[in-house]
Amino acid sequence: MIDDVFGRTRSLALAAALTRAGTAALRTAAPGGRARWTRRNHAGRAVELYAGPASALAAAVAAGLVRPAAGLAVLAAGACGAYDDLAGDERRGFRAHLSALRHGEVTSGAVKLFGISAAGLLAGARMKERPLDQVLAGVVVAGAAHLVNLVDVRPGRAALAGLALGVPGLLRRGPGAELSAVAAGVAAAVLPDDLGARAMLGDTGAHALGATLGAAMAAGNQRAGLVAHGVAVVAAAVYWERVSAWARSLI
Repeated sequence: MIDDVFGRTRSLALAAALTRAGTAALRTAAPGGRARWTRRNHAGRAVELYAGPASALAAAVAAGLVRPAAGLAVLAAGACGAYDDLAGDERRGFRAHLSALRHGEVTSGAVKLFGISAAGLLAGARMKERPLDQVLAGVVVAGAAHLVNLVDVRPGRAALAGLALGVPGLLRRGPGAELSAVAAGVAAAVLPDDLGARAMLGDTGAHALGATLGAAMAAGNQRAGLVAHGVAVVAAAVYWERVSAWARSLI
């Protein structure tokens, strides 16, 4: 029991500390100039992007210490999100990107969709033994990564989702609880600036945070739980895609 508490506390503290340190380091260095790290949010306010890559790297390192496969999935999700942050166009939603793909155009959103899905399946293959469980775990990891990004349509939404989904996982034992602690630590570290509309996670941080939560769900559940979580994250992602599209139409 003491070891479980220590593991969760260590993972939470490490993730939070790495996120804050990474954000500060990027803010000081600002590779490529500060303009490259500034975006306008829904209200037209200038916000920083440093927290996105900082939180993705922090989550990948901290998750990798718990489960190497989880760390790689988080890193891949963050990398796919970073590509969309840098090269993304104005098209939003799975349908728009799949429609473009049918016409021979590979969009940044399609890269995200298939890249994160592949990373989730690879992580599932390493985290579970039976083929069906491996696929279900992959669906949970990828689905959670996309869900958290879809929720992130206003300041603080992704970080609050990370806390809402991560904190209950701390009550469990084992690697699932430690991965939940990683997600909670990252979310807690970015929440003040994110909620205050001073910084944003972007696709980089939101996808990485979601993948961390998905890995926690996958690691902490057997088949019945994987099915329940898989259905829940996919259904929620479909629902939030419609909600986020509606929210963007109001901007």
